[in-house]
Amino acid sequence: MNALTPIRFRGAARVRAETPTPAATLDAINRAVTEMRAKYDEELAAVRAGQSDIVRTEEVNRINASITELTNTLNAQQEAIAAAAALGGNGRNALSAEARQHAETFNRWFRRGDQSAEAALGDLQVRAGLTTQSDPDGGWLVPEEMDRTITRVLSVVSAMRGLSRVITTASGEYSALVSQGGAGAGWVGEEEARPKTGTPTLSKIELPTGEIYASPAATQRVLDDGYLDVAQWVADEVSITFAEAEGAAFISGNGINKPRGFLSYTAIDNASYAWGKIGFKVTGAAAAFAATSPTDALMDLYYSLKAGYRNGASFITSDAVLGTIRKFKDGQGNYIWAPPTSDMPGTILGKPVYTDDNMPALGANAFPVAFGNFARAYTIVDRMGTRILRDPFTNKPNVLFYTTKRVGGGVTNFEAIKLLKCST
Repeated sequence: MNALTPIRFRGAARVRAETPTPAATLDAINRAVTEMRAKYDEELAAVRAGQSDIVRTEEVNRINASITELTNTLNAQQEAIAAAAALGGNGRNALSAEARQHAETFNRWFRRGDQSAEAALGDLQVRAGLTTQSDPDGGWLVPEEMDRTITRVLSVVSAMRGLSRVITTASGEYSALVSQGGAGAGWVGEEEARPKTGTPTLSKIELPTGEIYASPAATQRVLDDGYLDVAQWVADEVSITFAEAEGAAFISGNGINKPRGFLSYTAIDNASYAWGKIGFKVTGAAAAFAATSPTDALMDLYYSLKAGYRNGASFITSDAVLGTIRKFKDGQGNYIWAPPTSDMPGTILGKPVYTDDNMPALGANAFPVAFGNFARAYTIVDRMGTRILRDPFTNKPNVLFYTTKRVGGGVTNFEAIKLLKCST
């Protein structure tokens, strides 16, 4: 997600901007897509004529990779704009008097280790509504705006956090009864008896939280600098660490002291789907997409999800696998991937596609693509508040800030997500 850099492939216009805009990046993406598709059509025609050209193939792959880089740049630009808007709408003026007082006291403790400020934090974080009790539990809760900044960054970096249902709880776990199906119904005349209908089967879902941590360090001289934005510094230092650990756990975590990822549940052929398992369709090849009509597998995956869930559904895959899918066409010769627009990410078969490199690559028995309504399928549980413990002693002259957050997660609706498996 670096600044926009020149695109190095033949025939396409090169883009350079000191301050690139999303519109310029979108234009570069669209021109790169046009170029790639033209070259790929030439490659297909040459293959059909028995005249494959390795140079042309490499050029297609190079342009395809540049589309991925440009898309990441676009995401970063849009996130910067969203962050600026959030800062304008959710700054200190939006905080309650108690929250502002807590933030100012926390800032004194954070920068200088002020003991009087630390003594006041327990009561202040209760009055600010950050917790219901003053037990520091190994640290102090960060101010409201700082917690919002960290959460916002996590939501952008982690595809799953941005798509899933997120619940904040004051306890260490979340549990709920989930219906496996609706109540029965029947048709009767005006004066006919109303026999008892069937009742829904309820399953109890329990999502315990595990602790995720980071320990950024700063010198006291840096902390004394009044221009240091404490909230942004902490968010920058811990958010990537948190996001990388969270992102991996939401997809493949084993559920032991961490979220349980959707790929860790038992996967079963969708024809034999049962609650508690996740249905899958196959690619048609042992370790890749089928050589002929590879789009069929994605169409099968699309329609394996019930119509009621498809409204709001998305694809998740890795950048590498998406690079392969960009070349697929439907039966009418239309590409099934469409580039992003100003208000929509790239799409597959008209549904948004998000990339997360925690998703597996193509390989034997791998599950490289997921399709689902993740807001209904997966629940993330955040225990209220991010905590920081100030440690000026362990690594002098640096001050360590041991930062922790309790997070859980798991599938709460097994009908709302389907997988694509590399298999015949």
